[in-house]
Amino acid sequence: MSDLHRCHWVTQDPIYLEYHDKVWGRPVTDAQELFAKLCLDGQQAGLSWLTILKKQANYEQAFCHFDPRKISRFDEQDVERLLQNPGIVRNRLKVASIIRNARAYIAMTEQGVDFSDFLWQFTDGRSIQNRWQEPGQVPVTTPASDAMSKALKQQGFNFVGSTICYAFMQAVGMVNDHLTCCHCYEEVSALGR
Repeated sequence: MSDLHRCHWVTQDPIYLEYHDKVWGRPVTDAQELFAKLCLDGQQAGLSWLTILKKQANYEQAFCHFDPRKISRFDEQDVERLLQNPGIVRNRLKVASIIRNARAYIAMTEQGVDFSDFLWQFTDGRSIQNRWQEPGQVPVTTPASDAMSKALKQQGFNFVGSTICYAFMQAVGMVNDHLTCCHCYEEVSALGR
């Protein structure tokens, strides 16, 4: 596998290779999976994605497998407990953001909003197939990620700036930003919605 062409950001770390080759860019439509990914992307702020990937199982355990209903009931005692957990990023604002985002998610669903449809509306319900040939062509934000960020903030979410939203869009297949020379490009293109 080491002779395969991959996107420029992938290191030789086996966790990163697995993530790039099997997860990144593949369309996700399950609302709870999207919620989990959005929360994890918010945890990355100021850190490398590999740091969060290595802690993902710990996050899943600490945050009830990202069940928004369960997380929405967390209180200050839960925050304090989580801040003692060495398996996650122990930042009060980041921990609190997952709880806040769970409450925002629940509020949306109680209003009859499908979270998946809400997020996918920013790409008109389809995967945008970019054809980047060079790393420098790949944007860090777009008008769609700007709009998603603004809409999520209006719903009460935080740690959802435009850069985080664009990284999220890339990861969940709303945009295919594998470079055209990457061995995953064609496969991910074929999976597009």
